[in-house]
Amino acid sequence: MTKTLTRLFDDYADATAALHDLERLGVPHSHISIVASNADGAHGDSDTTLGDVDDRGDVSRGVSTGAAVGGVGGLLAGLGLLAIPGLGPIVAAGWLASTVVGAGIGAAGGAATGTIVGALKDAGHSEEDAHVYSEGVRRGGTLLSARVEDDLVTEAEAVLDRNRSVDATTRGAAYRQDGWSRFDEAAPAYTRDEVAAERNRYRPTTTSTY
Repeated sequence: MTKTLTRLFDDYADATAALHDLERLGVPHSHISIVASNADGAHGDSDTTLGDVDDRGDVSRGVSTGAAVGGVGGLLAGLGLLAIPGLGPIVAAGWLASTVVGAGIGAAGGAATGTIVGALKDAGHSEEDAHVYSEGVRRGGTLLSARVEDDLVTEAEAVLDRNRSVDATTRGAAYRQDGWSRFDEAAPAYTRDEVAAERNRYRPTTTSTY
């Protein structure tokens, strides 16, 4: 049996560090998915063409090379640049990417499809957490999700926690203080400046000892 573990990260570097730790733990890259905001253009210019994914969830259109987004092998080699309604510009790979891409294509064509919120709920997450995770990506975050064998769950959770993942309950409360209630696919994508401001809002402050 497997359990799906998902965490939101404010910094892409923290998410990729956690991803590599999960792979070293023995979680195959086919069981890991990453969806990261590219609203700030950090991974290159997003292709406006919505991508396809192969049977592993790797994006096959709108693709950047793995090296361009920091991937030299494994899951990160399959990262692709996409523009998805609701999420805005993203890079994505893995099993969750197929749902995200499918939702984007459906929205563009007027078809009813699954959504990232629906995929997270199907994976066992609460509706509240699914909305917070999706909103977190829209606001510049990175979502890492892994299907982990039961005997590795405790170690995998420790990996995610020590790489500075975000507590969904705490972050959801912060969003609601500003009047947010749920992820809205029709909401405008965050701009580069808005993403920078959002990330700075949650960066830890340091106190001088002098």
